[in-house]
Amino acid sequence: MITIHESGIESSDILLMFPPLGCRWDIYDYVRPALEKRFHLMIVSYPGLDEEHPESEFTSVEQVTGEVEDVLLQKGIHHVKCLFGCSMGGGMVARMLSTGRITADYCIMDGGMTPYELPKIATFFIGIRDYLMIVAAKRMGINALREVMNPDKFSEEDAKYMLDCLRSMSRKSIWRCFYSANNYRLALPLAKPKGRVIYWYGSEEKKDRAWDIRYIQKHLPWAEIMENPGVGHAEFFTLYPERFTEKMLNILTSSHPTQTEHSS
Repeated sequence: MITIHESGIESSDILLMFPPLGCRWDIYDYVRPALEKRFHLMIVSYPGLDEEHPESEFTSVEQVTGEVEDVLLQKGIHHVKCLFGCSMGGGMVARMLSTGRITADYCIMDGGMTPYELPKIATFFIGIRDYLMIVAAKRMGINALREVMNPDKFSEEDAKYMLDCLRSMSRKSIWRCFYSANNYRLALPLAKPKGRVIYWYGSEEKKDRAWDIRYIQKHLPWAEIMENPGVGHAEFFTLYPERFTEKMLNILTSSHPTQTEHSS
């Protein structure tokens, strides 16, 4: 059973949010207080990182999004204001675009991970590399992890949070997260939806996101590509919450969902 945390329920505009890989749902606490004043927030808690169900294991992008769609449809929700996801969460948004079971005025992928277009054996070994990297990170101390995260940007509390998240994940969940995030299935070619689709990324992660940007341009040619200056991966809402909230509000309160929004 998937857990979805809700707040701002008096609003009729639903903002469904998927966290980055390896993060609990509360990673959005940086921006949740501001956003819930305007939107009905529904934040997904991933199996394997769900404090309410510590025995759960992550399965796959396909299964998690399918369960989220089932919950929404059971509540009578067929359409939302916005689907938002960062990193692996961006892959969840892409998957929901692919199934079309839930429609949205806006779909925003923040540094979203896209499927590899490589031989299966290559994706398997990439998965092993990523898995071993995270297993090693679980064994780090706070100071060592903070150095990896960039101590000029992230505090000791930030590093402690990430270490808590990583240590709460089983090895099975870690493997499934990475392998699925890089190899989930999309029903290509995707049909252009009625709402706006935006892929944004931080200028400091542009090189790392080059593959994903090319994938979006190839398979979602109608998506808008935006660059956020001075931002790294998963940093927009964590380190610059006021900028993030302002941009989200500017886009989501637009009276013309299909109009073009310039990068900022």
